[in-house]
Amino acid sequence: MVIPTFETTFAVPMTCEACIKDIEGSLKQLNGIQKISANLKEQLVSIEGTAAPSAIVDAIQSTGRDAILRGSGKSNSAAVCILESHAPHVENKVRGLARMVQVAPNLTIVDLSIRGLSPGTYHATVRETGDISEGPESAGAIWEAFKAKEGTACRGVFGTVEVSKGGVGTVFLDRPIQIWEMIGRSIVVARQEDGKFDKNDPDTLVGVIARSAGVWENDKTVCSCSGKTVWQERQDEVGRGML
Repeated sequence: MVIPTFETTFAVPMTCEACIKDIEGSLKQLNGIQKISANLKEQLVSIEGTAAPSAIVDAIQSTGRDAILRGSGKSNSAAVCILESHAPHVENKVRGLARMVQVAPNLTIVDLSIRGLSPGTYHATVRETGDISEGPESAGAIWEAFKAKEGTACRGVFGTVEVSKGGVGTVFLDRPIQIWEMIGRSIVVARQEDGKFDKNDPDTLVGVIARSAGVWENDKTVCSCSGKTVWQERQDEVGRGML
């Protein structure tokens, strides 16, 4: 399947035109980059193409600069899910992030990144509810599993991600789903696709899917709640294990 192009914007600290050229040089090494636009005054970089947002962040960070995703896709076409462990003995609960962008009437791309897990194959599934009070155990069955006909793929099954010996895994998927259908549901990432989950397993993650900003919708530089800049918030997120 050919994935349509989409736009993502990132906040990036830049001081001069040389910074822009450095970033552009790194981004052009990626497959799927069609257009790069940088605004030095606003400290924003906009990319059009089909490259995964996580790969774009890695490319920008390889230049020695940080990058914060500020928006993806059009209005009401993006979502995010912070994936956490519910195991009581895990100190750093946040272990993954799923970014989702609807790029066509019935096509959503999923950029899933996880870290800190044991090596192996993990299954990512959307669940019927957003109740994660008891971790994955209360999230319900796989979304629309009862509708899937024999021999056809269930829309609630996103796919698998391979976690390396270093505990890191990333995957870029596409699913025949609209963003609005998933808002408020949850995602489970676990070694098993379905069945009885163990919330005390540190390698089982769960999170609620929430609407995310579209391109140019998130223009804040200071959080109205905390008074912190986006970079101060970023430092807090990195400390919590956010990707």
